Amino acid sequence: MRTEWLNNNDAGSQAAPRASQDDGQLLDSYSRAVSAAVEKAGPAVVKIEVKQWVAGPQGPAERGGSGSGFTFTPDGLILTNSHVINNAANIEVLFQDGRRESADLVGQDPHTDLAVLKVSSAALAVAELGESSTLRVGQLAIAIGNPLGFDTTVTAGVVSALGRSLRSVSGRLMEDVVQTDAALNPGNSGGPLVDSLGRVIGVNTATIAQAQGLCFAVAVGTARNVASQLLRYGRVKRGWIGIHGQTASLLKGQGRYFHLDQESGVLVAGFELKSPADIAGLKAGDQIIAFNQKPIRNIEDFLRVLDGDSVGKEASLSILRLDKRLELRIKPQDSPQ
Repeated sequence: MRTEWLNNNDAGSQAAPRASQDDGQLLDSYSRAVSAAVEKAGPAVVKIEVKQWVAGPQGPAERGGSGSGFTFTPDGLILTNSHVINNAANIEVLFQDGRRESADLVGQDPHTDLAVLKVSSAALAVAELGESSTLRVGQLAIAIGNPLGFDTTVTAGVVSALGRSLRSVSGRLMEDVVQTDAALNPGNSGGPLVDSLGRVIGVNTATIAQAQGLCFAVAVGTARNVASQLLRYGRVKRGWIGIHGQTASLLKGQGRYFHLDQESGVLVAGFELKSPADIAGLKAGDQIIAFNQKPIRNIEDFLRVLDGDSVGKEASLSILRLDKRLELRIKPQDSPQ
């Protein structure tokens, strides 16, 4: 019995170093992933310094502020947050090699808290834009920015949740927001949230005061769509039907019962009175599954079809209401600016 006890004890003492070694390898893999992602995306991250006009007791007064951004084309286009450059009298961009350049505002969209700037430099380092559809809860998320004036700071965490709604500074709900626990602080705004391959998966936008690990980024799919319209029109032209909605899974068995090739849609949480949604007969609890026969699986799908071309044109809206599938007619209006 004594010999058996000694053998068991020896076995335990041999297992401990093996576990420690495995932990070390895991930590090294994590560190390598973060470092590689930062090496790829980091050179495209810039610091944005602004001088803004604000109301004061003796009239308008000038004050300074700063945030982050990143180049997404080699000829000097930069993505950042709308609130970083709002009411700016002067915008300057600081690159990682120490260069400082004045920037022009191409356009901004307070509803999604996004803005595009332009500098004159060419052949710049570029951050690769990823795809929102590939995001998964739990995957690695890395934030790069300039919090509190500390240049090119890196924090890492995971994607905590997808499809969140967050109210923007304009008062409108931003849909399909990415939640992460990668720490953000003032000055991180406008910087990229990247995955383990260094691809941008979001534009860091907000934290919740007095909360820990509750940070948010505008999904890259939304950022790509908004940037495209800002470059084309100088503003975002979008259709508006007046609902508050969120991506939601269909009820168990609904997809099979209605012969749908999708597992989710847009759940109507509420709507504004006398809006196109109200006129069309939408109700809270309805689930939108198609617009003009195009499948609507999430908020991003819906925002994509509610573009500038949809304004003023009657369209069909397929919804699920309890155990029924209904077809409504709706005419989107131009989105209030």
